Amino acid sequence: MTGRGEPVPLPRPNIEWPPKPFDTAFRTISTWDAWYVGDTSELATKYNETPRTRPSQMRGGVVGTVARFFWGRPVPAGQDRTRLHVPVASDLATTSADLLFSEPPRIVLPGTAQETGRTPRQTRLEQLINGPETHASLLEAAELGAALGGTYLRIVWDTTDGGPNRPLLTAVHADGAIPTWRWGQLDSVVFWTVVRRENQMVRRHVECHERGRIVHALYQGTEANLGVVVPLAEDAATKWLAPLVDAESAIETGSTGLTAGYVPNIRPSRQWRTTPDLAPLGRSDYDGIEPLMDALDETYSSWMRDVRLAKARLLVDQNAMTPMGRGAGAAFDTDQEIFTAVPGVMGSLKDGNVAQAEQFEIRHEEHRATAVDLLRSILRSAGYSPQTFGDDPLAVSTTATEVKARERLSERTRDKKARYWAAELSRLSRVLLDVDAHAFRGPGSGGDTPEVRFPPKVQEDTLELAQTAQALKSAEAASIETRVRLVHPEWDGPTVNDEVERIQNETRLADPTMLRPGVDPDSANTFGQLVRGSVTPESAAAAAGISGVRFTVSAPSPPARRSSADHARQP
Repeated sequence: MTGRGEPVPLPRPNIEWPPKPFDTAFRTISTWDAWYVGDTSELATKYNETPRTRPSQMRGGVVGTVARFFWGRPVPAGQDRTRLHVPVASDLATTSADLLFSEPPRIVLPGTAQETGRTPRQTRLEQLINGPETHASLLEAAELGAALGGTYLRIVWDTTDGGPNRPLLTAVHADGAIPTWRWGQLDSVVFWTVVRRENQMVRRHVECHERGRIVHALYQGTEANLGVVVPLAEDAATKWLAPLVDAESAIETGSTGLTAGYVPNIRPSRQWRTTPDLAPLGRSDYDGIEPLMDALDETYSSWMRDVRLAKARLLVDQNAMTPMGRGAGAAFDTDQEIFTAVPGVMGSLKDGNVAQAEQFEIRHEEHRATAVDLLRSILRSAGYSPQTFGDDPLAVSTTATEVKARERLSERTRDKKARYWAAELSRLSRVLLDVDAHAFRGPGSGGDTPEVRFPPKVQEDTLELAQTAQALKSAEAASIETRVRLVHPEWDGPTVNDEVERIQNETRLADPTMLRPGVDPDSANTFGQLVRGSVTPESAAAAAGISGVRFTVSAPSPPARRSSADHARQP
């Protein structure tokens, strides 16, 4: 909606489900899901509503175009045609998630980078966000978002014994929610889960996320009708909620923010830009390239048909066949060496041609060229470079600059998507801290909104970063702190400060010019190498033959991993 919607705490009973206009969006999303999953039977169902005849293929417009898809063509009765699906759709979704979260972003509170010690709030945020469970959830959500046009993130928590002792961030599929928008941003959302199906009866657990609370309800209806509200205690799947909700069937969150968020894959949505309720949903990576993916499947299916038809076959003279008995037919022995010609009989055996081989040509070059061109068109339309997928046949004998240029399209797409993720993760991180304070007595957010920092590039080459840092040092164009941040962009302020201090101590100890005049240069170099190898200064001086030197700083030691308690005790 362009203005503020009027979110209803819970859907009205006995309404059509899903409600309009989201039923239209969910039909399109289900088609994208069929490409993502690679379910060939579902693809055939989506594009072929007339399994035995083809009258729709003679029509114009959208109906005729869809029916003329390769997957929309019915297989004639009595024929066995093999249709091959190329999982390029799932590869696109996986690659999109990898580009975003193969190296997770850093989420820090304002001012953390300048502080000398990590605050308790930042330490708790690290525990909530920068764990493997959250990183896995973000990867899952990003892959779903690329396939379905967007994804929802939801904050959940469990205070019972044996629970995780902290709130969690989970992903919800785009076709499992009914949102309400305010100026293009999520204002409230209804999630639902089917908890039971018995004959025609369907029970749905519905949860409505509003600012400050989550309302739960259990509906009993049919596949197409939401039905009526029944008590939560009537079903084993929702029985645990009954003692937790208040008189309005709600649970307080302890935050003024929304405990759910929506991250669009890419905006604007081409299909729904004129429908206010659907326009903010975003579009899938598959939007508009379904015909190309369909043509790629047809190309590979034709290729495999050539392979199947090109199997070697023998046309054998009937007189060379060995009878197998009355009614059992005849067989040809491929190991038989001598065949006797039959005098006066017309046929190939008389002429000495016992068998004739038939084997068709496999048009592999034509099929391969067509498939490569289609794949390049698919990747370009989706916003990715062939180099990202390792499918660029021209990627041999190229310089690093040329490789970067070929990956530029993927980097631009990744940067666009990262902006959507940064905005929503920043807001949800603040709500996550508030919920943690409410449910687990954490330090809370203090009203501050964390900052999300994505790495400048996915899996930056360490050697390249080191060479850049060395060039900046030689040109005296960057301080030690700047160079450390360049090589380790994911580190926070205290970690960077500790590394800078260790480098300064090591430099002072290992610099031969810091020794007294008159010391042999070779001995000084030996001393520096030993110190850099973590040998104590006294032992290094003795091994290098240097005497009479008094050291005023200690030798550098390997960085020790700090515990959360150590960070919490820092000012």
